[in-house]
Amino acid sequence: MASTTSLAKRLLLGRPFRSDKLQHTLLPKRIALPVFASDALSSVAYAPDEILLTLSIAGAGAFTISPWIALAVAVVMLTVVASYRQNVHAYPSGGGDYEVATVNLGPRAGLGVASALLVDYILTVAVSSSQGVALLGAMWPFAADHKVEFAVGAIAILTALNLRGLREAGTAFAVPTYAFIVVVVIMVGTGLFRIFALGDHLQAESANLTFTAQHSNLSQFAFGYLLLRTFSSGCAALTGVEAISNGVPAFKPPKSKNAATTLLLLGVVAITMLFGIVALARLTHLKFFDADQDPVLAQLANVVFGHGSWMAVTVSVVSALILFLAANTAFNGFPVLGSILAQDRYLPRQLHTRGDRLAFSNGIIFLAVAACTLIIAFDAQTSKLIQLYIVGVFVSFTLSQGGMIRHWNRLLRTQRDPARRRQMIRSRAINAFGMGLTGAVLIVVLITKFLLGAWIAIAAMIVIYVTMLGIHKHYTSVARELEPTEERPILPSRNHAVVLVSKVHMPTLRAVAYAQATRPDTLTAITVNVDDKDTRAIQQEWERRQIPVSLTVVDSPYREITRPIIDFVKSMRRGSPRDVVTVFVPEYVVGRWWENVLHNQSALRIKSRLLFEPGVMVTSVPWQLQSSQDRNLDRLDNNLRRGPARGPRTRTAGEPAPKPAPTDGAS
Repeated sequence: MASTTSLAKRLLLGRPFRSDKLQHTLLPKRIALPVFASDALSSVAYAPDEILLTLSIAGAGAFTISPWIALAVAVVMLTVVASYRQNVHAYPSGGGDYEVATVNLGPRAGLGVASALLVDYILTVAVSSSQGVALLGAMWPFAADHKVEFAVGAIAILTALNLRGLREAGTAFAVPTYAFIVVVVIMVGTGLFRIFALGDHLQAESANLTFTAQHSNLSQFAFGYLLLRTFSSGCAALTGVEAISNGVPAFKPPKSKNAATTLLLLGVVAITMLFGIVALARLTHLKFFDADQDPVLAQLANVVFGHGSWMAVTVSVVSALILFLAANTAFNGFPVLGSILAQDRYLPRQLHTRGDRLAFSNGIIFLAVAACTLIIAFDAQTSKLIQLYIVGVFVSFTLSQGGMIRHWNRLLRTQRDPARRRQMIRSRAINAFGMGLTGAVLIVVLITKFLLGAWIAIAAMIVIYVTMLGIHKHYTSVARELEPTEERPILPSRNHAVVLVSKVHMPTLRAVAYAQATRPDTLTAITVNVDDKDTRAIQQEWERRQIPVSLTVVDSPYREITRPIIDFVKSMRRGSPRDVVTVFVPEYVVGRWWENVLHNQSALRIKSRLLFEPGVMVTSVPWQLQSSQDRNLDRLDNNLRRGPARGPRTRTAGEPAPKPAPTDGAS
């Protein structure tokens, strides 16, 4: 009979998959697009708002520049998409920017990229969930009053869906993602058709509103700075583009080709929607100057389809939904990157473990907890979280393109085929242009966003970077200690056996018998004299049973048990350092969790302390109590069988083989 916990888990996550079923979780392009691109696609739900809101600082007249800002963002996105199409062909193993930077620029550069991406993934979940709740709150005041609870609940649902496996998560997200694309394209197309073909005079509800500019007479320098700040806000539309390069292993074969095609589709669709929304907002004279106004998408839906119409409501509902689903991009990118970092010994090995449904469960759960922590800390305020955004992604963009330039340079030194050389030179030119452009954008973002909150993201990257260095140093140190030498191990001179005795009962008698069966050079039973009456009773029972092993009594005037045993064991090794001492510890095996609290505490303390003594072996001798017979061993086996699902990832030409991970004993 399955336990209640196990039954609930199966209902939530489904039946576990065999390892040989991993191929069945791979994604076709039609599912991969919503899975990996929902973040970049959803940015059109708030990137236009950020562009117009920032321009409003200079007054309503500055809104005329919005299409040019959108055009600049589109150029950057096209450049990034073209650059990453080179990446997925050259590095299809799923390491993405981290692998590119590590192989070509060195481990430190790769670690910098990884720390930036990890922070950006966490912020993606937090920002998308918070903004989704904000849109939901505009239609349902109850959600606005409980933003944190709704955002955390949305993350919990996303976590459960992703724990079920990539294919099932992708199927669940495909319908709303494609619905969002369709309704936005219909809205923009209908609006443009009515304006240019039918000659309708469409005017947004906010067109006649007046507001006072924060700075109406900006100097040329200040206005230029404002444009840069607006551009950096609009570049939020690029977040999530890199997720496809990190998720290439999740695609169906041919993986690189399918990933490159998905990237191209993402770029075309996202640019079309972003530029269409900004252009339609300009044509309808929409004004967005206050975060408390209805979002730009909602205002455009009302003017195109009619206020309160079912299509206008559909646009608002689907926009809110896509923002929740945008977090799914991070749920697919973060665990894969975490797994690769764990395999390279920069993160705990548990992040390389696949769960029942062949998803990287620990990485998914870690991401959910980190994002929920941010949401609670910032009270689910998108305006606060958005300032931390996009720094990390442009750090990874720039370093990745720099790595790709070195990649092509290395290959060109040995390539002699003219056709292949032309192709490599073209790819290098694309990556070089991408590096220059994304590097310039990174500088703009740092200048315009640093004091507004970007410094928090930078500080988080530094902390993660240092932490990963420390983890790698530990794993490397342990692996070096465990490396076998060419010398043959020296056998111990003698083996001294010690049996711990607290009472003369069945567990003790079994331990004595087992110790005798090992045929040690010497065998001694010891008991610690904490209470004279109890000690005399043990001695009398020992003599009455005529146990053929000497019983040694160790005095403990301060009623301590562990220290006298440690001192006794140490004294046995002082004569010869080549001797070993094997300590046999009788233990109860219980069936209920609360029985562990009532038993074995002294044995646990003694064993834990003895493990630090050189030349001392500790052997547990179990005695199964009746309650252990009722234990659900199948459930226990299921819990214990889960270990790191190791396996080499595909390496590209010229990439050094990874060092072997430390054994389980080194973890």
